[in-house]
Order: sequence, then structure tokens, then C-alpha cells
Amino acid sequence: MLQSCYKQKKSLNITAVRKEKNYLCNMEENKYRILVVDDEQDLCEILKFNLETEGYLVDTANSAEEVLNMNLLPYHLFLLDVMMEGMSGFALAKELKANQSTASIPIIFLTAKDTENDMVTGFNIGADDYISKPFSIREVMVRVRAVLRRTKSANTPNNTNTIEYKGLKLNANTKTVSVDGKDIAFTKTEYELLKLLLEAKGRVLSRQELIDKVWPSDVLVLDRTVDVNITRLRKKIGNYANNIVTRQGFGYYFDA
Repeated sequence: MLQSCYKQKKSLNITAVRKEKNYLCNMEENKYRILVVDDEQDLCEILKFNLETEGYLVDTANSAEEVLNMNLLPYHLFLLDVMMEGMSGFALAKELKANQSTASIPIIFLTAKDTENDMVTGFNIGADDYISKPFSIREVMVRVRAVLRRTKSANTPNNTNTIEYKGLKLNANTKTVSVDGKDIAFTKTEYELLKLLLEAKGRVLSRQELIDKVWPSDVLVLDRTVDVNITRLRKKIGNYANNIVTRQGFGYYFDA
């Protein structure tokens, strides 16, 4: 895998890279900061080189324990290896999602654990994407752009400030959710799912419709992934869990 990555690094087409960076130039702020976490130092350096060529600010860490001693607030994305010595990437992700200050920062797993159960575990923790090793550098760049594009879209203010149902309140400007007066940490995926369901109160949304509107088009998402995220969403909204209704064979709707 490393040999393949090195070849891509040496043969990098600068003209193509500049074209692919155009989407960043159209943003008010194009300096996203990314943290790459992998116990293979060479792989960290390869990813750092290519991501910085794309215009990102990149730091690296070689263990989950190192990450937990860092100031993580400046980061816009975490790229996490799963199988590391000591604390695993899955365990680290759980720590990040349990901390309200880092819960909303998207995570992409980079891992050789590529079974369906492993993928479901990753998404259940709150991952925004899951890339199996060995991978191409171009694939990583595409996935990173897709997640950050969705992040930018989620943070774009709209005319509707708040969507409410009794004590369940979603603020579309601050991208926050409160349940009966208590702020609850949501991943971007969970937030977008809840927003869609609340906006379409009473209308059944199919799994495919949810996939099309919440996940990037270049990411493979299984129906099971939607179900897992809906289960997590129900747990977080407490007394309003039963308002998210499953219409067997069709999808989900918010019963108001």
C-alpha cells in the first residue's frame, strides 16, 4: 500500500491538483485544518504532503493517546486509523464524540477493517465516512472534499432560524439541538437527519431520499447505515424518540 502511495506522490499532476482546488478558492476561508492519526509515520507523511498540496493545514499524530493530549478545537476534520497500538481509532472516536467541544468535528476512518460489521461499528460511533485500506490518494482527497463540502453546507445560514416541536428545538444558524432546554451534542449526520425529518413533518422520507440528501453522492451508504443513525438519533432526543416513526418498507417520518 505504501509503495502505491509513494508512486502517486511522485507522479502528482500539479495542473490537475490546481483544478481540483478550485472549489476551495470559492470559499471565504479555504484553510481547513486536518488532523491525521495513524501509527504508520510514513503514511502520515504521505497524507500530510498530499493534503497540504490541496491547500489544507495538516498536523499528524501517531497514537490516540497523543491526540487526547492535544488542543483539538482548531480542527475541522479527523482522519483516524482504526488499528493502532494502545487505544484504537474506534475508542478514540468514542472519546471525541463524548466530548461536546469535539463532538461535531467530522471523522473519516482509514482502516484495513473493511467488513460490513466494522463499517456499521464505525458509522454507529459517529463517523462521517469510512475508507478501506489499501486506498488511493485520489480517493482520500475526494472523500475529504466531500465531507468538508457537506460541513460548509451545514454551516451556511438560511432564513429559518429555529425549527421546533414542543421542547425539541433545532437552531439552523448555530447548528445546535436542545431537548427540553438541555443542549445535546449531535454529529453532523444526526443533525441533518433530524432537520430533514422536522422540515417534512408527517411526510415519509425513504431511506434513499435520506441518503441522497444527507450523505455525499460519492460515498457508498447502506440502508443499514441509515437505520443505525436513526437509532442513535432517537436515543438523543429522549422523550421525542417515538415521534420518529418507522413506516415498514417505506422509510421514516416525524409524527407531530
